[in-house]
Amino acid sequence: MHILITGVAGFIGFHLAKRLLDMEHSIYGIDNLNAYYDPQLKKNRLQMITDYPHFQFFLQDIASHESMKVFFEKQKLDCVIHLAAQAGVRYSLVNPHAYIESNILGFLNILEGCRFQSVPHLVYASSSSVYGLNTKLPLSVNDSVDHPVSLYAATKKSNELMAHTYSHLYQLPTTGLRFFTVYGPWGRPDMALFLFTKAIIENKPIQVFNNGNMKRDFTYIDDIVEGIIRVMSVIPTPKPISQIPALSPGLSPAPYRLYNIGNNQSVQLQYFIELIENYLGKKAIKEYLPMQPGDVQETFADIESLNKATGFQPKIRIEEGIKRFITWYKQYYA
Repeated sequence: MHILITGVAGFIGFHLAKRLLDMEHSIYGIDNLNAYYDPQLKKNRLQMITDYPHFQFFLQDIASHESMKVFFEKQKLDCVIHLAAQAGVRYSLVNPHAYIESNILGFLNILEGCRFQSVPHLVYASSSSVYGLNTKLPLSVNDSVDHPVSLYAATKKSNELMAHTYSHLYQLPTTGLRFFTVYGPWGRPDMALFLFTKAIIENKPIQVFNNGNMKRDFTYIDDIVEGIIRVMSVIPTPKPISQIPALSPGLSPAPYRLYNIGNNQSVQLQYFIELIENYLGKKAIKEYLPMQPGDVQETFADIESLNKATGFQPKIRIEEGIKRFITWYKQYYA
């Protein structure tokens, strides 16, 4: 297959590209290598895949309508996996314009490219953040997501609505994946596992929000990649409205589907920190702080619909996943 991966130098994009290249697919990778976090980490990820003969990298911004239009006109694609986005809940409080440019305008350019080039399947990244103020657990794609608590979450819900519109109007098959706290080797430096590991090694305090009373559905990167690859081959098809028992966020007569992709369990933040301490052989200096604006207390993914559609089942437990990350971190930073 000829596959476009946007955000190919990012955490998920890099791992997915490497796996697909190992499977001998042809990969076109787009990334703007911005400075939201250390660009050198992104460049080092790219160095791991640039020698593959079936990989082509394009340094460009998805928010640029003209450059994206030219790209789509020149390529014949079997699938687009759209992972590029301005990430981070707390940063959206500081630089909201970056989220509109990348997550809204950029996503529109992807939809338009897929539409005019009749791409057979668009798979795109949503986020567990869309659940916002929901308190019913586990979180289901059939739940209402009308109350986001950060601009980042609002842009991701907007992506889902935009994708449904294009699926309905233009019969563009789209699949959205709500990722739940992805972690693992080569991870993002703004994520808790990276921040905590770095701080503990450097004998600096870690910031523990909501006084540690938080739980997350942590999902290991290899499980995420496996889920994306499974979803790629399950192309949504239109269905008569009579076959849809009730319209919901995850189900539509349009060729549109929406899935949670998580580990299907919730881990207490204090236990998460204990595991890091155990593998580092050092205790953390903890600075307890109140809940931050835009955060939620707990996430827990209901993955039943993804399992039924693709057979997806996460395999890596949090204990093993953190161990693998810390092994990588020590090697990477010597």
